[in-house]
Amino acid sequence: MKTSIRRKIVWAFSILIFFGGSIWLVNDYIHRLIRVKTQIIFHKNKALNTILEVRRYEKNFFLNGRIENLKQAIKYNCQAEEELSDIIANYGKYTLSKNLDETQERLGSYCEIITALMNRINASGASPLYPSDPETEKLKGEIAESGHALTTHFEQMVLQEQEGLDDLVKRSRRYILFFSLTVFMLCIGVAVFLLFNVNRPLKAIEGAIVKIASGDYSYIDLKCTSYEFQSLVNSLNKMINELNRRNEQIVHSEKMASLGTLTSGVAHELNNPLNNISTSIQIVMEELEDDDIEYRRQLLYEAEKQVERARDIVKALLEFSGKRSFSPRRVCFKDLVSDSITLIKGEVPANVTITLDIPDDLEVDLDASRIQQILINLMLNGIHAMEKEGGELYVKAYIEDESTFCFQVRDTGVGIPMENIYKIFDPFFTTKEVGKGSGLGLAVSRSIVENHGGTMEAYSRYGEGATFVVRLPARTG
Repeated sequence: MKTSIRRKIVWAFSILIFFGGSIWLVNDYIHRLIRVKTQIIFHKNKALNTILEVRRYEKNFFLNGRIENLKQAIKYNCQAEEELSDIIANYGKYTLSKNLDETQERLGSYCEIITALMNRINASGASPLYPSDPETEKLKGEIAESGHALTTHFEQMVLQEQEGLDDLVKRSRRYILFFSLTVFMLCIGVAVFLLFNVNRPLKAIEGAIVKIASGDYSYIDLKCTSYEFQSLVNSLNKMINELNRRNEQIVHSEKMASLGTLTSGVAHELNNPLNNISTSIQIVMEELEDDDIEYRRQLLYEAEKQVERARDIVKALLEFSGKRSFSPRRVCFKDLVSDSITLIKGEVPANVTITLDIPDDLEVDLDASRIQQILINLMLNGIHAMEKEGGELYVKAYIEDESTFCFQVRDTGVGIPMENIYKIFDPFFTTKEVGKGSGLGLAVSRSIVENHGGTMEAYSRYGEGATFVVRLPARTG
């Protein structure tokens, strides 16, 4: 079942749109994810920097013993807790650290230890720079240990997020490369599909139309996978069949027109043998009682020859007028030309001579009836071109090379003007007076030649006659 080309194109572009949309969605998701990861790294870095500030004030306290340093440490620790709370609230499902609540508790414990140390120092009034009671020294050790652990933990969290972001960027590159290659391959597939399913049939149809325009009405043997193109090919084949049918009608109509021209000449040609027959029969009837049998036999023999002559003329006329399909066969070309001359003999003026230069044994494969139509058309055209001044009609045939048979019809008439030489094969173009020519003779003749696979050309100079050269594939063996 043939599928509509429209449906195929819709499917192809739907797939392209699907993959293009998928690339856009994946790229947009990765872009948003990278932006979120960047924000997470920013806030974790901020929290890390806050913890480092806590550690700085913690170390300053251990160096100078000022209680204000512990107060600042507690303040920055609270800020770190707020940063961590924001990360949990806004980016909890995107962060790679899944134990943020535990980290929040560790920050709280760290702050409690600092607060406990500050309260104990305030209560005792002792200087923190000198060794104090074991409990105070224990709190100092816990503060240093917790601060170091928290700093290391936040550094690892930031490093983990940075590594995750790098991995996400690498994966996004692979995704985009994969989808891009997929779309590229799909584009190649669509291009190949359009080439074979659209461009190639269109080129074939274009070539067929060019052949039709040049007069080649051969069947288009093209199988298309799409309904539209196959329908177009079928329509063109219907048109070609109709053109062939009408071309056959034109050829036959032109033949009938030529037949009308030949009628008077053929009538004259038939008149002579009929008169001879009539005279011979009258003499025989008058001499019935005569004993000269040999003389009567001679008269009857002459009458029989005249009957054969009349029969040949009628046969040639019927052969010429008959409507047949294209059927090449082996023909003696000189006999074909002689038969054609017999048909036009009544049209040949006394001041025109016909000269043949054709080998007696030249036999070729061609459609005799159609080639005879060409010969009669060309010879009559040449005779009409010389009917006022007279001249010579020259018919020549030969094998030009191993693959080409050629015959020429040349006259010494008025010739063809240069401005008309390129128009003479156009249908309905004629230089004859109205009613004396249809303008189809040469167009039909060239069509017949092309059906034989040959060419037909004209050469002329005005005032120096014209030569028509027909070349056909040589099938003489």
